[in-house]
Amino acid sequence: MKILGIDPGYAILGYGVIEKTGNKFIPCSYGSLTTDKDMPMPQRLELLYDGLREVIEYERPDAASIEELYFNNNAKTAIYVGQARGVAMLACIKAGLEIAEYTPLQIKQALVGYGRAEKRQVQMMVKTILNLREVPKPDDTADALAAAICHGHSAGNPLKIQQQIKEKGFRL
Repeated sequence: MKILGIDPGYAILGYGVIEKTGNKFIPCSYGSLTTDKDMPMPQRLELLYDGLREVIEYERPDAASIEELYFNNNAKTAIYVGQARGVAMLACIKAGLEIAEYTPLQIKQALVGYGRAEKRQVQMMVKTILNLREVPKPDDTADALAAAICHGHSAGNPLKIQQQIKEKGFRL
C-alpha cells in the first residue's frame, strides 16, 4: 500500500509518500510545497493544489493521511491553515484517494507510543522507521511522513489509535 501523508499549511505544506509492505515502510518521495508570503491567498492555494496534484499524479498513492488542524490562539492563522487543508483534501478527493484524518496526539501515539511525545522524538522515529540518514527537513516534511506512517500503523483504522490513547487516559 502506498500512502501519502500531508501536514497542511499555507506557507509550507509538507508531504511524504511511503510504501508499506507487510510491516516494513519504504520512503518513496517527500518534501514541501512553499508559497511566497507576498502572494495573494487565492494564488497560494492554487499553487498548493497544483503542486499536490503533481505529487499524486507522479506517485499514484492508494490512500492519503492528513493531520487534523491544531491551533492555539491565532484564529486568522487557523483559518488560513484550514483553507490549505481543504485544498489538500480536495486534491486527494479529485484523485480518488480515500482520506484518513489523525490528530497530532494520534500520530505521536502511533510513532512513539506516547501521545504527548516531543516533536524531536517523533522526528527521530520517522528517521528510524524509514531508515533515513537524517531527519527530513523542514519539520513539515517530517510531520507529513509521520502522518503517513501513522496511517500504515493503524491499518487505515483511526479508531485503533484513538482507543490506545483513551486507554492511557488522554483526551483527544
